[in-house]
Amino acid sequence: MHNSANAHKPGDPVKLLADLDQLDLARAFANALRNTENILASDLNEAALQRVPAFKTSANPAIVPNLQSHNAEIAAAFRQMFEDSKSPDLAFVRKHARLQADHRFPLEALLQSYRTGQSVMLRNLLNALSPAAGSTDHARGLPGEITTTFCEMVSAAATSEYVAHTRNLAEAEGDLRTELLNILLSGYDESDGRVAHLLRQAGYLEQRLSYCIVVAQSAIPSEMEGDARAQRLITAVSNCLADTTIRKLAGLRDNLATFILTDRRRQSGWTPAATPLATRLHDLLLVLGPAVRIGVSGDHPSSAFIRRAWDEARTALNFSSPERRVVAFSQLSVRSQLLHCGMPGMPATPPSWHEALAEADSRVSGSLAMTLRAIADADMNMQEAARTLGKHPNTLYARLVRIQDLTGLDGRHFHDLNELLLAADCWRR
Repeated sequence: MHNSANAHKPGDPVKLLADLDQLDLARAFANALRNTENILASDLNEAALQRVPAFKTSANPAIVPNLQSHNAEIAAAFRQMFEDSKSPDLAFVRKHARLQADHRFPLEALLQSYRTGQSVMLRNLLNALSPAAGSTDHARGLPGEITTTFCEMVSAAATSEYVAHTRNLAEAEGDLRTELLNILLSGYDESDGRVAHLLRQAGYLEQRLSYCIVVAQSAIPSEMEGDARAQRLITAVSNCLADTTIRKLAGLRDNLATFILTDRRRQSGWTPAATPLATRLHDLLLVLGPAVRIGVSGDHPSSAFIRRAWDEARTALNFSSPERRVVAFSQLSVRSQLLHCGMPGMPATPPSWHEALAEADSRVSGSLAMTLRAIADADMNMQEAARTLGKHPNTLYARLVRIQDLTGLDGRHFHDLNELLLAADCWRR
């Protein structure tokens, strides 16, 4: 019997191979595998195809041929291990793991194929074990131990390389997404051949696509300064669109979670146009709740309009609020758009009466501006406006007289009312 004091450590192939040499089994196994190497490779391939569904269900035509060539390499490495009496060179395993990661083939399926192959390799070794050589318990146990150790080494090498390569791919894809996002939002020039090639490869120069921009921000804008919060917001919006055909390109731009969204306008020139992308997005994004404010651009027929769409989405975001969480640019009135365009230069030049009106309105808790808006909402019907505010009509008339004394404008006349409302919105404190 083998001395227990000299027992090998689990997973130590060199010690196991030395034990095989002492029992004159290593050469016997090598000779047997040399004669049956092609059969072993074929058996490994058949077992993987039968017991690992991912190989048959994969739509990638390269997966099965890659499996066949890899199993041939495994059979050769398994035989070579006994011939050389040393740990196998697993460079071929790492190369195959990188290839499978490139193909997005599941790591679990790859490892399952190795587990399946373990019993096939063990059966080959046991067939080569003569009754005389296998007369001791230790000799009978060695084939199982060496096969288990070999498969564990292969699985560990494949896992390590697959995970590392997948991480590198993710980083590269992240860099590419960022580059594409910046190119498209900055307004690209097709005369730049590198840019055009990059966009064409990514599918952003295809025909019959609709483009829409969505920008999202936390209800508390300062939260966007934290990378974790911004990334959670990007993930939340992406999850809302997960069950759709909408393609997403997402990133953080100007402290806003920014999405370039695309989908087909129609399948061909003979099919009807689809529902506008911006219209479909509105209901999908409402589920995000009051902690998020969102602006949605209009639909555009070409990636060349993405820069304009980005401006539209940011404009729409400016009009969002906890009560109106998702705002589409197409929903904005002409008046709202004019206010947005004119706001940057307006505060510096208020009308002469604005200061007096603002101070008076502040003293009465904003009731003067509230009265003007109620009159506009009621189509200048004083009775209806009074009912909306829960006041007597005479109260509204008294407020209009006060406003006229301060400004010289009569809120019962359309043009004067419009001027007062524009001033209230432009110079709102």
